[in-house]
Amino acid sequence: MRDYYTLKVNMPAGIVSPGALQTVLRLAYDAKVRKVRFGARQQLLMTVHYEDMRFLEKDLKQHQISYELNTEQYPNIISSYCGEDVFRTGAWLRESEYHTVLDQFDYQPRLKVNLSDSNQSFTPFFTGNLNFIASPEPHFWYLYVRPKQTNLLFRWPQLIYTNDIGRLAKAVEEAMLAQDFQGEEALYKAVTANQHFITQPAMQEVELPEFSLPYYEGFNRYGERSWLGLYRRDEQFTIAFLLDVCALCLKTRIGEICATPWKSLIIKGIEAKDRTAWSYVLGKHNINVRHAANELAWQTEDHTDEGRALKHYVIRNFEKNDTRTFGLCFGVQTRAKSEVFGSVLIRKRPLIQLGQLALFSVYDLYYTENFNPNSRTYHVFEKGLFRMHVPNQLNRLCRKFNARWSQDRTETTWVETEKPEPAPGIEATVYQCPHCFTVYDEQYGDARHGSARHGNARQSIPAGTPFSQLPAEYTCATCDAPKQDMKAVQLATLAAGT
Repeated sequence: MRDYYTLKVNMPAGIVSPGALQTVLRLAYDAKVRKVRFGARQQLLMTVHYEDMRFLEKDLKQHQISYELNTEQYPNIISSYCGEDVFRTGAWLRESEYHTVLDQFDYQPRLKVNLSDSNQSFTPFFTGNLNFIASPEPHFWYLYVRPKQTNLLFRWPQLIYTNDIGRLAKAVEEAMLAQDFQGEEALYKAVTANQHFITQPAMQEVELPEFSLPYYEGFNRYGERSWLGLYRRDEQFTIAFLLDVCALCLKTRIGEICATPWKSLIIKGIEAKDRTAWSYVLGKHNINVRHAANELAWQTEDHTDEGRALKHYVIRNFEKNDTRTFGLCFGVQTRAKSEVFGSVLIRKRPLIQLGQLALFSVYDLYYTENFNPNSRTYHVFEKGLFRMHVPNQLNRLCRKFNARWSQDRTETTWVETEKPEPAPGIEATVYQCPHCFTVYDEQYGDARHGSARHGNARQSIPAGTPFSQLPAEYTCATCDAPKQDMKAVQLATLAAGT
């Protein structure tokens, strides 16, 4: 029998420098680890055989790298930093403010701490015990406290100044852990009795955006640069691939790699001249960056394959039935007291149990208030389902969601843009870049072609311009590949492939 340890390395706020990650990965590789994962709280996870663990521990301690084995005593600080810039966020919260807050945590929090921009919907707001959310007032934050293992959520009476977040978080944690929780008023008095913090009155509840999960995979342009989102269907990243990613980041002067709560990576600041090198690394390791959006909108527990297996079982059914899941995200909970993020929750429940062993289990389906995954209120949809019945009931729930929004929204407020259907009998053709998979569709033209980075000599391509009439110097809107590289693809075939 082979015994293994689960080793966790926290990456505060989901941020890690390529050099630091490279060091950890090299030590893990020397300990015969070949694959790693990124957890729902933006941490690095790996499984290490017990015979190799003692050598890895020695190396980690020598390099002064903090880690945990088979425990969650120090949950990682998570943040919305991974979506900063690439997904438009707030007016004042920027990279410098995130780092200002992180520099204040000179201790390892034992409570879950979340740092969130209030204008984004990519990362969760309330999955932490201490949930700091940027307010409209520059440099002041809401604090929502959720005691451990509860759904009780209450707002701190005041907005907290950026430079006081670390000190307040430590004081709240000490008060909550030193005594049984006695309620919000008692906690507030215990924290503020002997300490002063810079605050403003919090006159109202935070206004959160409507949930919409952005597509977070592949090459995407922002400004004059690109970002790359990396997702793996089995949640496993080979160390060989990640070492190449770290080396290329160092070579091209990219200072940070970001982990997301969706167990994926985002690499920002890729310059146009380096796109070929990134494409080479993806091709070398056979990394696919064209997964369907309904596959990306799932969160499963760390340290278990059961939830991921159920996810893929349901997705196959969604594909078979062409189920519309736009606007929803799904969480799979197979263990008691674990936590996942989702507007739809699939919760496994033991029906017949012998001691700690579940002899027979069923599944219960829940959805959140208004189908917003940040809501802490769950409504029962169906209970006591066998595994084989879960996909069909989820199909019903998706139809319920779609019917509701069809009634509540008009076309002018609908957030998804539908592409017009081609005329009957006509098979629409588009042209796709083989390097980054960007598509030129004559229905839409190419407004980016006249962007500032091309100078004044170029004009945007108006809608309705056939590919054959594009200028000879035309290049891909995303990666600048030449026109002659682009391949004709039937639109129906392209849609089926995604």
